[in-house]
Amino acid sequence: MHQKKNIFTRLIMIFSLLSLGSLAMAAEFPTKPINLIVPWPAGGAGDIVGRTLAEVAKKELGQPIIVDNKPGAGGNVGHTLILTKPPDGYTIGDTSTNAQIISYYTGLLNFHPVDDTTHIMRAAGMLFGLVVRADAPWKTLQGFIEYSKANPQKVSYGSAGMASMMRMAMEDLASMAGGVEWVHVPLKGEADTNASLLGGHVDAIANSGWAPLVDAGKFRVLAVFGPQRVPRFPQVPTAKELGYDVVWEGPVGFFGPKGIPKPIVKKLNDAFQKGMDDAVFQNAMKNREMTITYLNSEDTEKAVRRESERIERMVKKLGLEKK
Repeated sequence: MHQKKNIFTRLIMIFSLLSLGSLAMAAEFPTKPINLIVPWPAGGAGDIVGRTLAEVAKKELGQPIIVDNKPGAGGNVGHTLILTKPPDGYTIGDTSTNAQIISYYTGLLNFHPVDDTTHIMRAAGMLFGLVVRADAPWKTLQGFIEYSKANPQKVSYGSAGMASMMRMAMEDLASMAGGVEWVHVPLKGEADTNASLLGGHVDAIANSGWAPLVDAGKFRVLAVFGPQRVPRFPQVPTAKELGYDVVWEGPVGFFGPKGIPKPIVKKLNDAFQKGMDDAVFQNAMKNREMTITYLNSEDTEKAVRRESERIERMVKKLGLEKK
């Protein structure tokens, strides 16, 4: 009995020392530069969020944040690389969590987007919408849907891939409208979807990155998929206010390997949150018409769990789940 008590006492001492060590490490953090892996090419929406906040958050942290773009496989090269690093807060990543979730359920990602990560915070949401050419016959979303119902399999739309977020949104919309059969054309990203619509290869696109072409008078936005209208296009309704409960954003935030100590997560969260008030970040989001959407670590994890359940249902419905 005495021996068991001694073992128990030693275990308590070991755990106490480990806890004190973690607290000491967190108190000193950061003592060297932080690496921010961006799993997208430079210049895109996710890159802009990460790069801009890295620049302004370093003032709070007292150490530089080095941005390292690691694109490839729809973001999965960078995502996977992040999780091979120690959970010490010195290597983190920025991510579009819905893209990460889709990749997991379609078998392109080998780690769980909630259970195998540490969520640090959420900062912004990408602007997505349903867009047609300016000379298209459809002036409203309702007109587009009514024509599609009357002409099944005659209307095509392009998105950024077979399992892209905007394909999920469009299939969600079709389900809510009832009796709609579109032809989906998987494309490669913003530049490709815009070029395909300009060239008349598709009737519509569902994606981001089209705002300059709307301003130039070449495209018309029928609806946006965010929770509210956007200041740049105040006349454009949301799908939800038109009666279709379809709200799909591309939430962008920061995450790291599972097990980053909570005090370090808080330091990173606080620095990025403070950076969101900086005019540089505010202007960058305004220029891309991205919504500024702050969620702390705990609320980000809850949001990702909710989004994961919805996306899993859509992936299964479309027959895209991993076999």
